[in-house]
Amino acid sequence: MRLMPVVLLFAAASACAEVIDSSAHRFRVETIADGLDHPWAAAQLPDGRFLVTERRGRLLLIDSPGAAPREISGVPPVLARGQGGLLDIALHPSYTENGWIYLAYSKPIGDGSLTAIARAKLQDDRLTDLEMIFDPPADQATGSGLHFGCRMAFDGRGHIFFSIGDRGGPTNPKNLAQSLSSVAGKIHRLHDDGRVPADNPFIGRKDAMPSIWAYGSRNAQGLVYDAASGRLWETEHGPRGGDELNLIRKGANYGWPLASHGVNYSGTTITKNKSLPGMEDPVVQWTPVIAASGLALYRGDKFPRWRGNLFAGGLASERVVRVELNGAAVTGQEVLLRDTGRVRDVRAFEDGFLYVLYDEPGKFVRLVPAE
Repeated sequence: MRLMPVVLLFAAASACAEVIDSSAHRFRVETIADGLDHPWAAAQLPDGRFLVTERRGRLLLIDSPGAAPREISGVPPVLARGQGGLLDIALHPSYTENGWIYLAYSKPIGDGSLTAIARAKLQDDRLTDLEMIFDPPADQATGSGLHFGCRMAFDGRGHIFFSIGDRGGPTNPKNLAQSLSSVAGKIHRLHDDGRVPADNPFIGRKDAMPSIWAYGSRNAQGLVYDAASGRLWETEHGPRGGDELNLIRKGANYGWPLASHGVNYSGTTITKNKSLPGMEDPVVQWTPVIAASGLALYRGDKFPRWRGNLFAGGLASERVVRVELNGAAVTGQEVLLRDTGRVRDVRAFEDGFLYVLYDEPGKFVRLVPAE
């Protein structure tokens, strides 16, 4: 895949202003909730209420903008260490019929942990009917507090995709992302009830985990499926340089750590290869990094000129980047929010607004049209 050059444009004002002028829409920022403790992900229930995860292991229910969050009981035990804890949350595409809520979290296993996926139902202020969808292999758990992933995405055809980071750190070999016998550094695909699809790319290989859909990923924290095109988009953290936007393909290798646009945090070389035969190049790479977090695809009606755009969050860069697409090609980028806090998640819900969740300061906001 050819790496497309892009030009970054900046919205005319910071988010503290009453109205922000972007190249396509003018908008305001409205606060849904603040005072949150390192929130990680958000979902909107069909009745308009919000569910928000906090990394320390709390699941919160927010009845309406400005309402005090209430804690939901019944969350499975999580190991909140380093970058691990209670991570992503997503509703099943048929939530109104089946009531399933999916949670990604770092499951404690012995002295370590590994990314797990569970689902449950919401009854009053508690979770019930908890089921494991992906129970990680205990012998692959580590004590590292780095690179858990995890984002989830549904394709609307009965499958769930989710990411697990390469677990990083000096105690974990950096080639785990290239090893098909490891769940780390991968994009996985399962049926929404946890069964392994028969058409996954590495089914039947004794050296491969059957849930793997794609591999060679460092730490993917953005994942979104475009039902209109059948494309699965991913954003992931590079090291020092080389954050990536990738188009995820069945069975493909995304190169980490054999090919990268980044270097070690110390400045030393990881690899001289920015691209290798048989490996997928990023559609976009960000150097300096944006510290990629949540990723949203906008299909709503509140901002018609944003339809079909991706919105990528950035932690250390404290920004939201609007990514314009022409099919599978990126044609431009614009920074909508900058210097407003560490952006952990970006969501586009059925109500047509665009939502942003900040890790620090811990707050949940939405963008609304100013026209």
